[in-house]
Amino acid sequence: MDKYRCIICDYVYDPELGDPDNGIAPGTSFDDIPDDWGCPLCGVDKSNFEPM
Repeated sequence: MDKYRCIICDYVYDPELGDPDNGIAPGTSFDDIPDDWGCPLCGVDKSNFEPM
């Protein structure tokens, strides 16, 4: 699974780690994250992420 980087703040979403603090379990691919999820650091939506 690919990692994705926020183009605003450089946060990296790693599917192996997920985002458990925001309800995204480890092992969740970026494509499977709900559309209303936002970057944990700056709050922008998924459209502001790019694959690494």
